[in-house]
Amino acid sequence: MLKRLLLLLFVCTISFAFGQEDNLFCEQVQALQKKVRQNHYQPKRINDSLSTYVFDLFLKSLDDDKRLLTKSDVETFEKDRYAIDDYIKNNTCDFINKYIEVLSERIYNSKKIISALENEIFDYSGKDTLRFKPESTFQYFKDDVAIKRYWSKRMRYNILHTLVENDSTLERLVKNFKTLEADLKPKLIQKELCKLEELQNRLGSIESFVKESFLNAYLHYHDPNSTFFSATEKDIYENSLSNDALSFGITTAKNDNGDIVIAHITPGSAAFNDGNFEVNDIIKSLQADSETLETYCVSNNDVLAFTTDKKHNTVIFKIKKQNGAVKDIKLTKTKTKIEENTVSGYIIEDKTKIGYINIPSFYSDFESPNGLGIANDVAKELYKLQKEKIEGLILDLRFNGGGSMREAANLSGMFINKGPLSILRYNNGETFTIKDFNRGSVFTKPIVVLVNNYSASASEFFAAAMQDYNRAVIVGTTTHGKASAQAILPLSNNEALGYSKLTVEKFYRITGKSHQAKGVVPDIMLPNIYDGFKTQEQYETFALKNDSIPTTVKIPKLKPLPIQNLKKRSLTRISDDLPFKSIKDLNQLILENYFNLNQEYQLTLENVHKDMTDYRKQWEVFNEPILSHQSNFVVKNSAYTKEIVSYNEDQKLLNKTVLNDIKQDIYIEEAQAILQDLINLIPLN
Repeated sequence: MLKRLLLLLFVCTISFAFGQEDNLFCEQVQALQKKVRQNHYQPKRINDSLSTYVFDLFLKSLDDDKRLLTKSDVETFEKDRYAIDDYIKNNTCDFINKYIEVLSERIYNSKKIISALENEIFDYSGKDTLRFKPESTFQYFKDDVAIKRYWSKRMRYNILHTLVENDSTLERLVKNFKTLEADLKPKLIQKELCKLEELQNRLGSIESFVKESFLNAYLHYHDPNSTFFSATEKDIYENSLSNDALSFGITTAKNDNGDIVIAHITPGSAAFNDGNFEVNDIIKSLQADSETLETYCVSNNDVLAFTTDKKHNTVIFKIKKQNGAVKDIKLTKTKTKIEENTVSGYIIEDKTKIGYINIPSFYSDFESPNGLGIANDVAKELYKLQKEKIEGLILDLRFNGGGSMREAANLSGMFINKGPLSILRYNNGETFTIKDFNRGSVFTKPIVVLVNNYSASASEFFAAAMQDYNRAVIVGTTTHGKASAQAILPLSNNEALGYSKLTVEKFYRITGKSHQAKGVVPDIMLPNIYDGFKTQEQYETFALKNDSIPTTVKIPKLKPLPIQNLKKRSLTRISDDLPFKSIKDLNQLILENYFNLNQEYQLTLENVHKDMTDYRKQWEVFNEPILSHQSNFVVKNSAYTKEIVSYNEDQKLLNKTVLNDIKQDIYIEEAQAILQDLINLIPLN
């Protein structure tokens, strides 16, 4: 009876808060649909079609794995499937409250069910069967009995899985099973409870999470790259594309015990200069003025949001040191270089000297009138490398998700004489040609550009321009397929309403063709561990379609590169290459054991052990040629970089790791082999 009263009080408290929040949510919905109608590249009509698809997207965002909601919940929600468009038109917003109430209740019930498992004697005899199926086949729970059955099996599997992870010797596990299981069980139950509390506190509250999920569902129906941002989320996003920002210089992570720990301290930052912070310190709480965030059972994203918040320039960090001492340390943000958004040039020596530069993103300095960013930094590194007399250059854009289009255009212009780079098309059908007006190039020697499935947007802009001009050989796998540009627009003058990152234009290659939902296809394809993962834009339900536009733009192309000859030589090398064969084997292993998994076995320690050790053994066999691989070439720093790192022991250690990573990377090895071939063939071209 007491639990029922507590739940009723919990729901009533939420209901009281609804009245205060409804007006703001209504304003957000109205402002958002107006902003989309006026600015989106391809705004969709508010009708039953919008309603049903937004409904599906919304439900998926609330319970993606179908671990919370029941079939009866979804049947109740189904009344809204063709009504959401009417709610938007009539400015009716109280519909959102039932989703908040139901999700809150389901989280509460799930926590109660999971907590009760601590007193249940688990059965590991094999009476129950584990069934592994693709996510697309997941079903909502039929009733509370199904929920209890799921969590009981889930917790038993988690316990067995963790035991095998900690000790792969079956005989030892069987011998000590009772003691090990009794010790691990409450810890893993608490871990699951923490995950649910994280969901309750996500974005500050369950109300904020549900409402923001709806706003994002509305935007994602228009295209997958349009997103709602709160003021803090906007700052986090902009910081990720900036080369420096106001920051404490602390990178956090969540450890296995659920604690938020310091994972990294940026050299030269406020935390670094303070001297009281150390890696692996546990952050117990954060306090800024009257706001306090207790970090237990809070997601790392919420910690990032708190420390990024512009209102929180000075924060008191409550830190637990590794010796158990607890300290309150007051820290104020300073302008800090974002380490992820930095570039360094390296020299690869084999038959000839070539340069290597990894470009992590197309970052920029948004506060500078000149906006100096990645293009400027690459130019500086190229200057150092050319003093070393390099004969060619590898530009690595793997995992580069994009950024500033202006930086992509500036970088492209560094490698061509002058001319058109891309064509923008707006929602009214008008077009604009982006051009490089600066005569001359910073670097005129052969180039190879490395790309993969996760090279997107501005990366594809650059790779496509280099390919269309015959300026570089594109090597790797087909890119992500995002040929659209977004702008961050405030929903109103009231910052509390938030922002929308809205798709406002598409960009086309100078040929008039598009790589939207198709990707930039490399000149030379290499096997990839991510093949078949279906992460590219073409697999997004509401991705913009691929099309082309007529164009009369003249392209001052260079002479065609000897692609067929290069491709033939590359294929000969990789067909006999053991590490590349291992990449193909690992790819199939992942697809079979994760994406296409459809198997079942009895829930016993022996069966879980066999399943895990079989997979682990296969992984180790396939991965060994990759881990043990060492390229024949030499990797070293430019004279300038060598001098800089010599002054700092931390930088020296990091630099040593980077040099070794380059030497071990089979894709860089093949890229430099292709580049060496290109250098040799160009005089004959």
